[in-house]
Amino acid sequence: MRDFSLIHKFKIDNTYIVLDINTGIVHSLSKEAYDFLTAWEETKGDGEKALQKLANEYDGQMLQEIWENFELLEKEGMLFSPNEDYGNLIENHQSVVKALCLHVSHDCNLRCRYCFGGTGNFGGSRVLMDFETGKKAFDFLFKTSGPRRHIEVDYFGGEPLMNFEVVKKLIKYGKEKAKAENKILKQTLTTNGTLLDQEKIDFLNDEGIYMILSIDGRPEVHNYMRPFAGERESYSRVFQGIKKYVESQTANTYYVRGTYTHFNLDFCNDVLHLVEEGFDRLSMEPVVASPDNDYALKEEDLPTLKEQYEKLARAWLEYYKKGTPFEFFHYNVSLDKGPCIVKRLTGCGAGHEYLAVSPEGDLYPCHQFVGEKTFKMGTVFTGVTDDTWGKKFKAAHALNKEECKKCWARYFCSGGCHANAYHFSGNILEPYALGCELQKKRLECAIYLQVECSED
Repeated sequence: MRDFSLIHKFKIDNTYIVLDINTGIVHSLSKEAYDFLTAWEETKGDGEKALQKLANEYDGQMLQEIWENFELLEKEGMLFSPNEDYGNLIENHQSVVKALCLHVSHDCNLRCRYCFGGTGNFGGSRVLMDFETGKKAFDFLFKTSGPRRHIEVDYFGGEPLMNFEVVKKLIKYGKEKAKAENKILKQTLTTNGTLLDQEKIDFLNDEGIYMILSIDGRPEVHNYMRPFAGERESYSRVFQGIKKYVESQTANTYYVRGTYTHFNLDFCNDVLHLVEEGFDRLSMEPVVASPDNDYALKEEDLPTLKEQYEKLARAWLEYYKKGTPFEFFHYNVSLDKGPCIVKRLTGCGAGHEYLAVSPEGDLYPCHQFVGEKTFKMGTVFTGVTDDTWGKKFKAAHALNKEECKKCWARYFCSGGCHANAYHFSGNILEPYALGCELQKKRLECAIYLQVECSED
């Protein structure tokens, strides 16, 4: 019997789409073909019954041709393509640590209400990483990355620019070591923008540092969630720093990143506010928080949030047609090429290819677990001494999660964020359900935009 779980069909406005899940092939359909596919599924793959069901709506000959075209696509392996077992491929894949998140500052000058790092200190003391610990982290990365040429380091916090002198030394050290060992090092820094003066901007540009710049959109939205200590508004200072940096850019090595909460469910307006302010590389992430928090997203928010993603997709199309498109991170989806199957199913590689380093040099599976001693895997001085969690994270790929195995988006989202899963269910194998729903809607919008642009 034909298995309709092997495809995913959806429509946005008057665009009708079906995705062949296992090949990633996207088909743009007429309304008649979409309705036939729907009827075909409802009749459990009985084409004759599907024809009868639609007999009063469409011409019979046209429906017959549609049916035959679908069967031809299936025969050519472009529709209803079967599942494949990639489990052994993933398990036999030799993981090497290729990326580190350096917590160079467990302190911050903002007091963001939704901060998962406890306003910067991650549940501990407000401390800064010293240069020697950072050097050891680089040495650990270069050693454990083995023959891999491409490696990455992200300077994170708290607010990394509160430790700028150490960051500068580490950037230089990393570049020199990469040159000496014939590796290609990508360095990224995540900042709230408040400390971005001309000296720092010039240095970061000269060194080719990729930047993640945090601002939440409209002034009233940003100020409510991201104040300075003492509830002082921060938008003007943040905006000034980020604007100055972006205007100095020539290489497009940045993303302006915001977070939306229950208090700005109309987040599309925040994205478009940033676009109008001249930022054309954007990401807007849903807050992940305990339902006890008043700013947490709720299941009843989902219809509104999904409408917002469609609204944003339509707005993106308008900018595209005017010749002024902007990048929205979650709408960047590759349908004709992309990462290998292992990467597509394992995602970020937390715990085995990607690790986080505390200011003291402790190793954790990712930045969202720093400070949770249960997850400590070792130090940059000793290396990984307890790989228990590393093995668990490596095994927590999309094909080992019951919900993911039957989800149409599994080859795009890789099973979701392990940290979100653990912090909501206590189990890295149980995905964060609300996050899954938003991810699927973003993917539908991304595919829709590619279809619309290809037919433009």
